[in-house]
Amino acid sequence: MIKVILLSCLMCLSPAVVLAQGAPLERVDIDLADKSALQDGARTFVNYCMGCHSTQFQRYERVADDLGISHEQMLKELVLTGAKIGDPMTSSLRASDGKLWFGVAPPDLTLVARVRGNDWLYGYLRGFYPDATRPWGVNNHVLPDVGMPNVLEPLQARLEPAQFDAKVRNLVGFLAYSANPVKVQSQRIGIYVLSYLLVFLGFAFMLKREYWRDVR
Repeated sequence: MIKVILLSCLMCLSPAVVLAQGAPLERVDIDLADKSALQDGARTFVNYCMGCHSTQFQRYERVADDLGISHEQMLKELVLTGAKIGDPMTSSLRASDGKLWFGVAPPDLTLVARVRGNDWLYGYLRGFYPDATRPWGVNNHVLPDVGMPNVLEPLQARLEPAQFDAKVRNLVGFLAYSANPVKVQSQRIGIYVLSYLLVFLGFAFMLKREYWRDVR
C-alpha cells in the first residue's frame, strides 16, 4: 500500500509526463499573456477546427477585444460563416450531420481545456498516426479509436516539426484562453490582493508588538 502511495506521488510531481488514456503526455507551457500566440491559435482554430466544432460560449467581439484584434480584422479574417461581430463562435455543421459522419456529434470546445487539460490537448492533437483499419485512415496514441480525422494533417505536412508543434501549442493556448478568459486578470488581481495582505500583516504585527509592550 505504501509503495502504491509513493508511486502516485511521484507521478503527480514528475515534470516530464502525465498519464493519458493511451500514452504518456508531455507537459506544455502555455502563456495566456502572449497575445500574438493566442491570435495565431485563434486563426488555426477557425481555419481547421471550426468546420465541425464550436466555442459557443465565446463571442467574436470578446475574443477580438481580449486578444488585441480589431473588429474589422476579426470580421475579415476570422469570421468565415457570415456571422456578426457580437455572435457566438458557432460551427455551421448540424449536429445530426456530425453524428452521421463521425458516429457522434462533434462537441463544443469552449471548456475542453478545463475538462481535459492543456497537456492532454497538446498530446492528442499531435498524436495522430496512419491506421488503415480506421474509417478516416488515422488513429490516435492518446485517444485510441477516436472517430475524428486528423484535421491538422495539412499543417503537419507543410511545416517543420518544431513549427508544427508551435502551431499546436498556440491552438491549445487559444482553447485554454476560451476555457477561462479572465485567468490572466484574476492572477493579476490576486497579486495585488496578496501584496495588500502582506502590507496589512506588517502593520498588524507592529500593532501587536505595541499592545503587548504595555502588557509585559
